[in-house]
Amino acid sequence: MIPTIEFRKATGSMMPLVESYYLYRYEAALVEGIERVDLGQLRFVLRGEGEMTFPDGRVERTRPVMINGPGTAAATYRVDGPFHCFGVSLRAIGWKTLIGIPAHKVTDHIIDGEKLFCEQAALLLGRLRKMATLEEMVAAVEPLLKMRRHEVKPVPHAHLPFLRAVREWTVIEDGTLDQLYDSIRATSGLGERQVQRLCREYFGSAPMHLKRKFRAIRAAMRLYQGAPLSDVIGPFADQSHMINEIKHFTGHTPRTLRERIDPVLAATLDNETFHFLPDVIPEELVDRRPK
Repeated sequence: MIPTIEFRKATGSMMPLVESYYLYRYEAALVEGIERVDLGQLRFVLRGEGEMTFPDGRVERTRPVMINGPGTAAATYRVDGPFHCFGVSLRAIGWKTLIGIPAHKVTDHIIDGEKLFCEQAALLLGRLRKMATLEEMVAAVEPLLKMRRHEVKPVPHAHLPFLRAVREWTVIEDGTLDQLYDSIRATSGLGERQVQRLCREYFGSAPMHLKRKFRAIRAAMRLYQGAPLSDVIGPFADQSHMINEIKHFTGHTPRTLRERIDPVLAATLDNETFHFLPDVIPEELVDRRPK
């Protein structure tokens, strides 16, 4: 018995906010697995209940509608099955626009989605539990997301150059903090303290931790897809450093990525990069008033 997971990329007006939707099903009586770090998830538990264990050893129960804050390191989960879950993977702007809570305040935590979305979440969960396909679920959840988008303040215009600079900086293997600061200062005038604050607010961690996270996930992706260690080790101090970083952020070593990988993690590693900022951002998502 193996789990199944379907993905659907966001399109249209949701694309700037949502990276993808997914539907996970596993009919086993007990479901255990590893969750790699990510930017934030909205999840509707259709069947099953259980708990997550976070990097510091703290255990939190799942919620029928739950929001997972950005992770600082890999977490584990244990669920009494069968387990079915419909999820929404958020971009950084999606977190800011739809959740509205500074990400660093809820890293490695589960938020009760029914408190954030009020009675609409419980009503939607009841409808989702009667649906059979991912397409139906996406069509059902998007009105809730659009409603929430109008309840939260738009992203300040000055933050867009910041987000673009962070995206470009995270893919530079030897990029320094000074390079990030200089780039953002030139495009938006934001200072170092503002950059640190906004990184925590959007991504849940300071810039260098964010860069470590992206570097480890990129390395894990390449190793899972068959690249030899010698082709992946470049950005790390040595092989031991690479192994420790990959394990910290994914819960796997390079060997287990290929031999005993968690099926859900395997599905997420088919993507090439973190897509935390779309190329085009609609006007209605941006507050262009002077700050």
